Amino acid sequence: MASVDVLFVGYADDRVAGTVSCVRDEDLVAIVDPGMVPGRSAILEPLKVLGLEAADVTDVILSHHHPDHTINVALFENARVHDTWAIYEGDVWTDRSADGAELSPSVRLMATPGHTAQDISTLVQTDDGLVAMTHLWWDASSETDPLAEDLEGLHANRAKVLEIASLIIPGHGAPFASDPAAPR
Repeated sequence: MASVDVLFVGYADDRVAGTVSCVRDEDLVAIVDPGMVPGRSAILEPLKVLGLEAADVTDVILSHHHPDHTINVALFENARVHDTWAIYEGDVWTDRSADGAELSPSVRLMATPGHTAQDISTLVQTDDGLVAMTHLWWDASSETDPLAEDLEGLHANRAKVLEIASLIIPGHGAPFASDPAAPR
């Protein structure tokens, strides 16, 4: 079964950093949203604690294209990069919709527009339930998204994620247990 480790817990207040996660399943070693952090060591040191180096990362998944979620992609030079439209590997751009894309037996992507029209969530089946890494929430307390391009879509996609996930890892905060009664 797959595992999910949060490498860095993000924040959005007087400074901005994205939450960065590592997903492992069979041969897949994926980093989700390697964006803005205080320094590269905030990503690389926790990765080392897991027994991994940047060169071991096979895939990078971008929830959307804002710099606070993308700026450190180049740390993982051997990785394929996934976004809503395509897979990028070296100089090869392969078009495909992320919605429903399976990266391994326990890891798939889901289109979840709202914050931006191009948002995707990473869904990982673990022994403890389904984990969703998503920017549908900034953090556990975010009732809405003041920067959402499609607030109605954001709330509809929150409801979908709340129905299937047991743990949510938001774009700028610590993981929290899914609660179907939570703000949608």
